Amino acid sequence: MSSLEEQITEVEDEIRNTQYNKATQHHIGRLKAKLAVLRLERETRAKGKGGGLGYAVRKSGHATVGLVGYPSVGKSTLLTALTGAASEAAAYDFTTVSIIPGMLRWGGASIQILDMPGLVPGAAKGRGRGREVLSVVRSVDLILFMIDPDHTDFWALRNELEGAGVRINGRPPKIVITRADRGGLTVTSTVKLTHLAGGLASPIAREFGLHNGQIVFREDSTPDDLIDALAGNRVYIPAILTVNKADLMTLSQRVSLAAKLRPFEVLFTSARDRVGLRELVDGVGRALAFIRIYMKPPGKPPDREEPVILRRGQRVAELLIRLPGELDRSFKAAQIWGPSARFPGQTVGREHVLADEDVVTVVVQRGSRGA
Repeated sequence: MSSLEEQITEVEDEIRNTQYNKATQHHIGRLKAKLAVLRLERETRAKGKGGGLGYAVRKSGHATVGLVGYPSVGKSTLLTALTGAASEAAAYDFTTVSIIPGMLRWGGASIQILDMPGLVPGAAKGRGRGREVLSVVRSVDLILFMIDPDHTDFWALRNELEGAGVRINGRPPKIVITRADRGGLTVTSTVKLTHLAGGLASPIAREFGLHNGQIVFREDSTPDDLIDALAGNRVYIPAILTVNKADLMTLSQRVSLAAKLRPFEVLFTSARDRVGLRELVDGVGRALAFIRIYMKPPGKPPDREEPVILRRGQRVAELLIRLPGELDRSFKAAQIWGPSARFPGQTVGREHVLADEDVVTVVVQRGSRGA
């Protein structure tokens, strides 16, 4: 009987060699599901054996950014240029032997930057400390991909992450899966399914051992969407891309490379010469979607010097966690002035979604002090 890795390779080869058309879409869908199940089994076995040495990284600041790239593209030099953190660097592979953190300030926010060992083909299978690095990548808030004129195959980097369950600039599919002990499998949808027509959802679910329960689609999902939902271990992380050592490229070479990397917006930098770093830092800040919240104590002006940093889409509930004291416990309501308020001084509850540059007064229960 073939080993697990041999089974994975066989299925990958069959998918690669099968021409996609209407007649083969069901077969390919089942193959992709089988491949996902085999990869999950590989992860489980790796964890059972200890999964390698791993890296212990304590997250700090308002967000964490992971530098992801091939060896020797200049990640260590960039970390030093951005944060001043000392990261050993030299012109040969695997110089960075551990995760090196540095701290970057942007618009009142503290951003932790992690310099990691370079990824190589086969990282998802464990080559070149790949599994350990990818486990750290799965925990970051933003991925900063880094390539250079000698290492331009960005898509191979992305595929390594995709193979490890990292979905770049994506979001969880709108699929609700309920498991049951008996009664068979029911598949329903609130929209017309164009990618999963002809009953393809059921055989994919059976590959994951789902024979009883219900699958409800709330969007026109693809087989890959369903596989991700069934796997249950996917992470969805935003990413931006920079080409380092851009001083070694001509203008025409930059234009040509940028065209090959669409739809990603490319930021050209030279970490060694500190060129393009301001644009890169601004790109990181925008991608992290920070918002600034100014606290206004009752009867006093708002504090615009030290905003509370949150992320776009966060609510009053997340703001309360960031505030000192016991305001979360004694919270009664909040008053809002700014973009998210329907009128100045609107009274809202914990579920109110805040916006950049909102001014907030926390109203506490009687006997407590507001903020």
